[in-house]
Amino acid sequence: TDVDSTIEWYTKNAYMSLLFRREDEMSRTAWLGQNDNIEKPFVLVVAEFKTGKDPFDNQPYARLRPFAHFGIEMPSLESLKEAEKKIKAQKSLTTPITKMPSPIGVIFIAEDPDGNMVEFSYDQGLYSTVRQVWGELAP
Repeated sequence: TDVDSTIEWYTKNAYMSLLFRREDEMSRTAWLGQNDNIEKPFVLVVAEFKTGKDPFDNQPYARLRPFAHFGIEMPSLESLKEAEKKIKAQKSLTTPITKMPSPIGVIFIAEDPDGNMVEFSYDQGLYSTVRQVWGELAP
C-alpha cells in the first residue's frame, strides 16, 4: 500500500537493497534484492497502484498470515538478536525470539508495513543443507 514504507522496512530489516524503482501513470514499483548474490539473484517485487488504477481493486486484499510468510534465515544467533532488537524498536515485532522444536530452530516473527508475516530464523539448517546438497559453491 506504500512502496516507500515497504522499501524502507525491507532494506532496514531484511538485508535487501533497492535494485530498481519505477513510476508510471498506473503504479509505483520497486525491486529489492540481496546485492551480494549477483550470479543467482533473488528479487522481491513490490508495487503500489495509484487510486483508481488498481486492476485487482475488486479482489479482497490478501496478506501472508497467519502461517503463510516470508522466511529469512540469519547466519548467526547474534545477527538474529540484533535484527529482533531493531524490529522491536520499530514496533513491527509480533512474536519475540522463541526456541522452537527441531528442525525449526530459533525464530521471531515481524510484520511488514502491509501486514505480511516475516519469519527471521537461525539454526533451521538452511546453510548446512545448501552446502550438503549443492556444495560450497552452488552451480
